[in-house]
Amino acid sequence: MLDIITYGSATLTEKAAPVTAFDAELATFIEELYEAMRRGRGVGLAAPQVDRSIRVFVTGVDNDKLRCFVNPEIIQTSPEEVDFEEGCLSLPGLYAMVKRPESIKVQAFNEKGRPFVLETGGFLARVILHEFDHLNGVLFVDRLPPHKRARALESYLKKVRM
Repeated sequence: MLDIITYGSATLTEKAAPVTAFDAELATFIEELYEAMRRGRGVGLAAPQVDRSIRVFVTGVDNDKLRCFVNPEIIQTSPEEVDFEEGCLSLPGLYAMVKRPESIKVQAFNEKGRPFVLETGGFLARVILHEFDHLNGVLFVDRLPPHKRARALESYLKKVRM
């Protein structure tokens, strides 16, 4: 069973390595990632959040199927951006408004190594961008203006220490 790591863990700030083998070990890891996401009641989870620095994330957005993205690349984003409140399983209890592109085009591989391209917008696009950030060592609070980021992290750390 995979445990979700939290803010302060070094893996969350590292750029994850590409997946090179699409094997049974990867398939098992992806199933465990889905399970950890469900247990955490999240809508997405990236490998770095369970202390594995590889380029994999999963999504489980309402009204959409479970999706797995291996070695994803964002190949297009819309010029329109939207503010929306985000949270993160690695920063439990912290929420902030984050501006992200309204729609995206992403290319990736599935768990079997088959390539695919997905064009999507709205909440699913936001979740994909949020999880993609994790693969590059970026947390949603890193997208906030410096003063808001400092306040948000100060508030989070106070709650954690209680």
